[in-house]
Amino acid sequence: MPDEEFVAMTLLEAEERMNKSLDSFRRDLAAIRSTRASVNMLDHVTVEYYGADTPINQLASLSVPEARMLLITPFDKGSLHDVERAILKSDLNITPQSDGNVIRIILPELSMERRQELVKQVHTRLEEARVAVRNIRRDTNDVFKKQKSEGMSEDQIKDAQTSVQELTDREIKRAEDMAAQKEESILTV
Repeated sequence: MPDEEFVAMTLLEAEERMNKSLDSFRRDLAAIRSTRASVNMLDHVTVEYYGADTPINQLASLSVPEARMLLITPFDKGSLHDVERAILKSDLNITPQSDGNVIRIILPELSMERRQELVKQVHTRLEEARVAVRNIRRDTNDVFKKQKSEGMSEDQIKDAQTSVQELTDREIKRAEDMAAQKEESILTV
């Protein structure tokens, strides 16, 4: 395989892996509460249903009828109490209210202290995303270094590593922009 084609394929693979990491980061950010209700807040909540941990969105219809309210309508009314229990056990610090048919979650206003905790969570997730992207960069650079024994020149390796660094910088910037946007939505009163 010609060196240019190999470099292009390897860079494309690295970009795809970085995009997957950022998609995961985006989902993590969506699960962190901001001032508005979001069905994504419950993405990480699983319900023990007939002995298996099941994502809540597979057991119920989720909607946001008002800015600070989540409405959860279980498909099977028998699972209502299991869904309610799973929400209570979650780390979301929210209390569900059930009327026997649906579960309502009215989100209280966030205190400044709670907002700061959420911002810390955003920063933790951002650092995890940075590390993931940097690990992909390291793996990709290792692939290029191994090509030296295959006859790839030092200049070609350096050029490829420069391209990987540019890709890494761009993806980390995207992650930082997403985190800044989430932080702003958390701190907006």
